[in-house]
Amino acid sequence: MATSMGPGKPVAVSSSGHVPTNYGALSTLVIVFFFWGFIAAGNSVFIPFCKHYFNLDQFQSQLVDFAFYTAYYVGALALFAYGAFGGKDLVAKWGYKRSIVYGLLFSALGAIAMIIAVNANTFAGMLFGFFIVALGFSLQQTAAQPFAISLGDPSTGMGRVNLGGGVNSFGTMIGPMVVAFALFGTTAALSDEKIQSLKLSKVIFLYAGVGILFIAAAAMFYFSKKVPSGISTEKTEKANKALYSLLIMTGLLIVMFVPVFNSYKIDPATLSDPEKHSLETYRMKWLLGALAIVVLGLIISNMSARKNPDGWGAMKYPQLVLGMLGIFVYVGVEVTIVSNLSELLKQHDFGAYQSSQAAPFISMYWGSLMIGRWTGAITVFDLKSSTKQILLFVVPLVAFGVVIGVIALSQYDVKPLLYYVLCVLVQIIAFYISKNKPARTLLIFSILGLLAMLMGLFNTGTVAIYSFLSGGLFCSIMWPAIFNLSIAGLGKYATQGSAFLIMMILGGGIIPPLQGKIADYLQSKSDMAGYGIHQSYWVPVLCFAYLAFLGFAVKGILKKQGIDYDAEVSAEGH
Repeated sequence: MATSMGPGKPVAVSSSGHVPTNYGALSTLVIVFFFWGFIAAGNSVFIPFCKHYFNLDQFQSQLVDFAFYTAYYVGALALFAYGAFGGKDLVAKWGYKRSIVYGLLFSALGAIAMIIAVNANTFAGMLFGFFIVALGFSLQQTAAQPFAISLGDPSTGMGRVNLGGGVNSFGTMIGPMVVAFALFGTTAALSDEKIQSLKLSKVIFLYAGVGILFIAAAAMFYFSKKVPSGISTEKTEKANKALYSLLIMTGLLIVMFVPVFNSYKIDPATLSDPEKHSLETYRMKWLLGALAIVVLGLIISNMSARKNPDGWGAMKYPQLVLGMLGIFVYVGVEVTIVSNLSELLKQHDFGAYQSSQAAPFISMYWGSLMIGRWTGAITVFDLKSSTKQILLFVVPLVAFGVVIGVIALSQYDVKPLLYYVLCVLVQIIAFYISKNKPARTLLIFSILGLLAMLMGLFNTGTVAIYSFLSGGLFCSIMWPAIFNLSIAGLGKYATQGSAFLIMMILGGGIIPPLQGKIADYLQSKSDMAGYGIHQSYWVPVLCFAYLAFLGFAVKGILKKQGIDYDAEVSAEGH
């Protein structure tokens, strides 16, 4: 690897030519992966709380997620801008270790901001607190992703990111239940009355505990002798053209978001049905505009960089630009499937489930991500090929059992979910076929995700529910595949490219509300109950279609640069 583990400490290489995995550092690193999932999924408890406590509509309550995911974009852009103007990559200068420590401490400041906002009883202040917490996460993720890849042989880098992702998914699965228990003394589904009875002092105690955990994790990471500094000594060329392109794109996004935010001040209760429809159409158009700016901005930047690569930095690499769109779409589809699922389950053709009855399905979706990531992490460990083949079958089933067990312990009925194991078996087959090759993995899982969404669109009842839930199974393995393929061959631009990719987590703040607005729009044109929310799942279909294209195209792009990524991975043996 180009990045050293510290001044004067080159990476060791085994006699077989492979870099051994630093398990001590990796075990410490995955703790921060847990925090990302735990806090992000725990936000789902605060969305209904904010909606009822502050008398918000559904769009206004969704600003919690918007503030959280937008912070990733702002944070990563700020890191890149500092490097462009200061001439130094801040993460490379600090090193991966210190960057993660500083990110945890910054998130602790966000917890303090949340406590202040709750004490002042202000929703805007709470959004600011969420934003600061996620800014810290942005710094952590910019450092942690390439750090995980650097802690061993490049051919097993995807497995190390998968291991972190598996821990992250465990956090997303238990986060909402832990937060709900801390606030309400129960893990049962939340009723409106229970939410309205919440004492704000409990929120203060919760975030005081979260802040302490952030500080404790930072201290553990800082004082751990097993974790190398991860300082990069390579100089990064300036990328002013890329910076200007991103700043222009950011300015245009602000132009698109301002009208949407201004509309949140309108009280929907005061509007007639035609006025409500007009408002939803108005919001949808601006959100579509924001989506177009991201897509066209990156395409135009890539076209310009191909003509004259000087000044574009990491953006001159087509695999990175396509990967940026890939991360944008991936995060968007992962979040949008589950964000709109509760509304779908309320419809008669999908079981007419109440909110309390929908909770186990939501847990299974997040659990599906954990199932895939636990399986993908098998390659991290130095095991015989035959043992890995056995574990590829056993681990997903064990993980499925863990998810069912957690749902059962939360006192939910698991019977409607037992046959979902058939979807897990499909994922197992996909793992055997993909053979841990990133490009092949991305292509196969994207096609399966696309087919699952189509099956859900053309069916109702249990078949459709399982199909949409299985989107989590097929999304589970995509992040490390996209990330590894996107920064392959970037060399000294790796941390810069990582920052660009983290920016694109913005997709989680644009695509889900866009699907919601499309659902409202389609429903207003139909007399059939549930038509809008069901047909809105064409949005995930388009997302998976792009991801399949990325899996197909990126392999050829890398080969033109002399990089046969799949061949390198297969040499490891799976």
